[in-house]
Amino acid sequence: MPRSPGGVTGGGIILRLLFFAGLEYFGLQIFATVLVETAGYLIAAAIGTFLAAAVANAIVVRIWERGRMENIGLGWSRVSLKHLGLGVGGGIASAVIVMGVPIVLGLARLVPSLEDRPTPGRFLLVTVVLFFGAAGEELLFRGYGFQLLMNRFGPWTTILPFGVLFGVAHLGNLNASPLGMVNTTAWGILFGYALWRSGDLWLAIGLHFGWNWTLPLFGAPLSGFTMGLTGYELQFNASRLWSGGAYGPEASLLTSFAVVLLAVWLARAPIKRQTALLNSPRE
Repeated sequence: MPRSPGGVTGGGIILRLLFFAGLEYFGLQIFATVLVETAGYLIAAAIGTFLAAAVANAIVVRIWERGRMENIGLGWSRVSLKHLGLGVGGGIASAVIVMGVPIVLGLARLVPSLEDRPTPGRFLLVTVVLFFGAAGEELLFRGYGFQLLMNRFGPWTTILPFGVLFGVAHLGNLNASPLGMVNTTAWGILFGYALWRSGDLWLAIGLHFGWNWTLPLFGAPLSGFTMGLTGYELQFNASRLWSGGAYGPEASLLTSFAVVLLAVWLARAPIKRQTALLNSPRE
């Protein structure tokens, strides 16, 4: 029978967070090192993060809460499927707006890429990698540590600093920019709100994956990384403020607007909160 973490002392919380962070760090070093030699950087970063986060979460929730992964928001049900679908749809719609508006206004256009050689196998591989990459980042930033603190201190005391942490974690990405980091922080806050709103990780995973998957479909860089999927690329004839430059649309004002629109939509979406061990914070 899982037990509640509500009575954990301050020292106990710190110990658990340090242990969780240590497992994450060493797991990432091990998995990423092995994968980068055999599968390349993109797969190593995405799958390595997922494996490290999944293992760390599974261990700590078993040791201290006598629970399982479903107790941190990965339980599966019809509601979970609905939340995942809503998230994927919301992420795709927001990305289409961010890249479709410039195309309609003549500020960008899709042109054939001279470098990309898209194949069905590559498309499937990148899709799978992006899904597990999104799931891994959500387990890392909205998993056990996040939920432990949210349960103890309330939602916004946890959501806001973890959003900043999410942005800071992307500072090392290629061609990172100040606006890109502001937007990434806003995404982190949005994902935290999605978890609080839904009571599971599926809504946040869906949003994360839907956005990450759609940008490469348009041939746009994703957080500084370019991955050709369709044989086309998005070329802007607008300033970096609207295009995001080499970092991609995530460093543009259009993404800033999109995150705000998504937050408004999330507040009104037909979401039914589920109940898990750690993510039932005080209102």
